[in-house]
Amino acid sequence: MNSTFLADLRQIIGDSHVLVDGDLTGYEQDWRKRYRGKALAVVRPGTTEQVAAVVRLCADQRVSIVPQGGNTGLVGGSVPDHSGQQILLNLGRLNRIREVDAINFTLTAEAGCILETVQQAAAAQNLLFPLSMASQGSCTVGGNLASNAGGTQVLRYGNARDLCLGLEVVTARGEIWSGLSGLRKDNSGYDLRHLFIGSEGTLGVITAATLKLYPQPAARCTALVAASDLQAIVAIFRRAQDALASGLTAFEIMSEAALALVETHFPQVPQALGRAPWKVLIELSDQEGADHAKGLFERFLEGVIDEGLASDAAIAQSHDQSSKLWHLRESIPLAQAQEGLNIKHDISLPISRIAEYVAHTDSLLNHRFPGARLVTFGHLGDGNLHYNVQAPIGVDTASFLEKNELEVNRIVYDAVSALGGSISAEHGIGQLKVLELPRYKSAVAIGLMHAIKQALDPVGLMNPGRVLSIDNNQCGVAP
Repeated sequence: MNSTFLADLRQIIGDSHVLVDGDLTGYEQDWRKRYRGKALAVVRPGTTEQVAAVVRLCADQRVSIVPQGGNTGLVGGSVPDHSGQQILLNLGRLNRIREVDAINFTLTAEAGCILETVQQAAAAQNLLFPLSMASQGSCTVGGNLASNAGGTQVLRYGNARDLCLGLEVVTARGEIWSGLSGLRKDNSGYDLRHLFIGSEGTLGVITAATLKLYPQPAARCTALVAASDLQAIVAIFRRAQDALASGLTAFEIMSEAALALVETHFPQVPQALGRAPWKVLIELSDQEGADHAKGLFERFLEGVIDEGLASDAAIAQSHDQSSKLWHLRESIPLAQAQEGLNIKHDISLPISRIAEYVAHTDSLLNHRFPGARLVTFGHLGDGNLHYNVQAPIGVDTASFLEKNELEVNRIVYDAVSALGGSISAEHGIGQLKVLELPRYKSAVAIGLMHAIKQALDPVGLMNPGRVLSIDNNQCGVAP
């Protein structure tokens, strides 16, 4: 069957876009180098119609499909299994900006568009597409929406879900649903886009999206603030909400352990303010100009220092200085990768419980795993922490992960659940957390999710074993 099937694929999209030989590591291995599979073929369609034809062929032959964008995900959701019988559907060739409607403040882009390309297309019209993250030079719009990506500006603009007005999707049957509406109000039935956003390719293939744009701010100000503990950081956040109001765009915390890894692996990256238990990167966007923004920021920072909440602070005096501060924050995941495998957690909590959570969970982990490094950073402004556990210095990172991951996860996730949080804030479930989900979601929620899967993908062809466990899935799974 394979040779005939591959010939049919080549007939649909051309010989050069059906890859079966050579080094396919860039497609078959995830960014963290934790998961590696083997695809029957890497398939690279160039149009939505080609995607639909490929899906129809796979549905006819009962071949399961793993959709892939920029392959920058952190939960193993976009790489094939080890069977050698799955199609890896890479959407990188669907990379056109179809339209920028500057009057409607919308942009329509295909799923394979690099996020940075979308940002630049908006900026060319003096508009802003605010989704922003460290991987924006390689992650794609389709992947951002499939995982409901967050990033650094959720506090003001929301997740990827909040920035999407319409979708074009190829269903599991190979039909094309064209819902690329630029409407902000449309109550004509179920809002189908929200089923596909965040579904990680398990319900269909996103091929294009209509995205919200915003006016470019007249000025941006960035500051780095040092503090002694998270309770003080949370209090600073509350003061920032009062002082900066809707202009508060980002509020990113970084622990001393996280910044120490950057200093070790990227000594060329400037470290401002000296050592401190916690630092927070704050950004203000303002429509009234640079002088107004700087004055607001200076008064706010003077206040939190006078109150004893912050021990030190510095405002970037130029775009270059601001970029360097952001580079410091964005270097943390890369430094962790250089240090070796680590036990990652992408959790969300009520902001009011974050200090309590970190103190309690740090204590449990320090007692159980002496010497383990707790590398905590992330988007405190929207309640999202990257609460990662790195092996003690001198301990093999892969061995530490293999031996201790399950127990570490149980400590971390049980504590999250006890405080009303979520085990996945912005990275998704993928295969990394697929067995954890039923423990922390109600049986009713899991049942509803299976019902949706059954309705939209009745034979289980779309990214099986991601989000929902195959063992508990009532849908059939393709061989």
